[in-house]
Amino acid sequence: MKKLFFVAVLLMGAVFAVQAQDTKAPKMVFEAETIDYGKIKEGAEPYRVFKFKNVGDAELIITSARGSCGCTVPTYTEKPIKAGESGEIKVRYDTKRVGPFTKNVTVTTNEKENTHLLTIKGEVLKAEEQQGVPTKTGGVFNN
Repeated sequence: MKKLFFVAVLLMGAVFAVQAQDTKAPKMVFEAETIDYGKIKEGAEPYRVFKFKNVGDAELIITSARGSCGCTVPTYTEKPIKAGESGEIKVRYDTKRVGPFTKNVTVTTNEKENTHLLTIKGEVLKAEEQQGVPTKTGGVFNN
């Protein structure tokens, strides 16, 4: 009976040891998950960068980053990010689209909770018309 109990304890210990080894995992932590462009002029600098760090104890792999529409295009490093290292996701918004905007980027990784939702927002203001150039609604022939 003592031998059976001893074997059972050994097996349980082995199971817990294997599970403990499997707990190594990556963990992506962003400096900010929302970037506000603020009020910008039409055609202004379109890029913003989300910075993050892998605070886990295994390599982090980004498998995809997708914008919520064609006007929001993310790019990212496809190489694994080692534990303790940092990385970034660069997002380009089409700043020729006048008006307020709120767009999302969905980032998928090899983490246990494998998706992150990033947000960009702001307002693109119409560029001032060039002086001396007729507009569509006014000018020499539309008076």
